[in-house]
Amino acid sequence: MRSVAAFLRALAPIAVIGACLGATLLGGCGLLPDVSDETAGWTPNKLYAEAKDAMAEGAYDKAIKYFEKLEARFPYGRYAQQAQLEVAYAYFRQQEPASAIAACDRFIRLHPNHPNVDYAYYLKGLANFNEDLGLLGYVSLQDLTERDPKAARDSFDAFKALVGKYPESRYTPDATARMKYLVNAMASHEVHVARYYMKREAYVAAVNRAQTAVKTYPDAPANEEALFIMIKAYDLLGMNDLRDDAERVMRRNFPKSEYYVRGLDRSTPWWKLW
Repeated sequence: MRSVAAFLRALAPIAVIGACLGATLLGGCGLLPDVSDETAGWTPNKLYAEAKDAMAEGAYDKAIKYFEKLEARFPYGRYAQQAQLEVAYAYFRQQEPASAIAACDRFIRLHPNHPNVDYAYYLKGLANFNEDLGLLGYVSLQDLTERDPKAARDSFDAFKALVGKYPESRYTPDATARMKYLVNAMASHEVHVARYYMKREAYVAAVNRAQTAVKTYPDAPANEEALFIMIKAYDLLGMNDLRDDAERVMRRNFPKSEYYVRGLDRSTPWWKLW
């Protein structure tokens, strides 16, 4: 028995060495270069240059990977902040608006005083704007009442922040033009819903949506139809005073409205011809 115990004691150091060696082989591979990563050992300059080349070639997945590696490996280098902005643009071009918007928000939060933060606001607006075209664009056959205008509102808010904070930015003129489109798009959405309610004889609901368009987006061209819907709905509800008030507002703001001459019959009020 004594010889067996002595033999086991002699084996113990060998077992410990074997266990350590196994752990080193299994878990210590991180000590060696990752030969599967082609970017291992690349300098920040090379990572940035390769990412830009990938962007130019339209290989946005590869560009995103390189930019993210650049920021992770060299978070305090001179390319790190630019990589954050570039990755937002890459997601935008990849048609991944949610990721692009998240990247823009991150850049704005981390670098509120960066000289290019105006571009982050602009890109955020564009990402939501393109999503809005998919939601509210008239080329789509989907009923507007089934769409969520949130993207339009978010796009408007981003452009509004840009215009308010950076009125001299080179992106401000385009943002202003897009805001005008978005105002009418959002007003058109409300008017479309009002028209939907009119067809279903829900006249009070129709008035409420038309009023929302007029009050929220007072300068939108879509308000011509919003006022017409209010006149028609008030007439059908027998609310003649409110009908006449709405007509006065419409004639003052849209004196040449097509609704005045659309099959106008002097024996019948023009709003009864819809």
